[in-house]
Amino acid sequence: MTIRSRTLGTTGPHVSALGLGCMGMSALYGDADRAESVATVHAALEAGVTLLDTGDFYAMGHNEMLIGEALRTAPAALREKALLSVKFGALRDPDGNWSGYDGRPAAVKNFAAYSLQRLGVDHIDVYRIARLDPDVPIEETVGAIGELIEKGYVRHVGLSEVGADTIRRAAATAPIADLQIEYSLISRGIEREILPTTRELGIGITAYGVLSRGLISGHFSQDRQLAANDFRAHSPRFQGENLRHNLTLVEALRKIAEQKGVTVAQIAIAWVLSRGEDIVPLVGARTRDRLGEALGAADVTLDDADLAAIEQAVPADAAAGDRYPAAQMAHLDSEH
Repeated sequence: MTIRSRTLGTTGPHVSALGLGCMGMSALYGDADRAESVATVHAALEAGVTLLDTGDFYAMGHNEMLIGEALRTAPAALREKALLSVKFGALRDPDGNWSGYDGRPAAVKNFAAYSLQRLGVDHIDVYRIARLDPDVPIEETVGAIGELIEKGYVRHVGLSEVGADTIRRAAATAPIADLQIEYSLISRGIEREILPTTRELGIGITAYGVLSRGLISGHFSQDRQLAANDFRAHSPRFQGENLRHNLTLVEALRKIAEQKGVTVAQIAIAWVLSRGEDIVPLVGARTRDRLGEALGAADVTLDDADLAAIEQAVPADAAAGDRYPAAQMAHLDSEH
């Protein structure tokens, strides 16, 4: 397989064509195997994946410590190539409940101090608030990250799930490496305003949810039972008639994948890759087998006929249900 090198925006670091989203190794998708998670991170680095994405609130620091362990036990040559993208700002209580977001400059620096310790590194490559804090101007939050850059603790400023106006305000404050945001065949809202804005400003896109949390991976079935600690058990797209409708889209996509001799997951990831050199898909593989399948997407070439067939099978806005429950959608600046 070939993992191409890309650049996050005009000011960002060079990264591989695919990144590894590590959230599922710690939280929100049921139980995970720690040893297999570490082995998956190692396998990704060995395959040429450089971008590792985490958040300090993923299982309240568990994910950062897991990545720290994976980096400590990886060969030095691979460890040095790893680029860490870290989200901060989401507040949680001991029961795991969500309590809002904190983008105050003092909080930004506090979050960074703990992340550096848990990860076992002296700097974070891309640092971003997970969601916009409605009570703190984005200029103040980005400015605080800029101060961390001046001191060598952070390399680049990132953004996450914000809209076009916020992107412009942030970019006027400091150079922005990339915007992390959901983008997939069935989550294409960024194409209207956000993607044109980032391209105008030279800001890259890190696309998460490229398989819509497994929904369009080709591995999800109507009768699958989800654990109580699995986010999807409460996600609108995985409920009742919504799920039945969405799986018909997957079956239409499967026919195209089979004609090309690839898997559904590979064609879905390849579609995101085809959207532009400024877009780096994050794959949320939790095992080496799923990672291997995802990385195979880098070798899938989609021609005009393929893209037209995919568009017909899964048109924009074809999915049933929002990508998050209503309470979480209300916090998304990117949806306003």
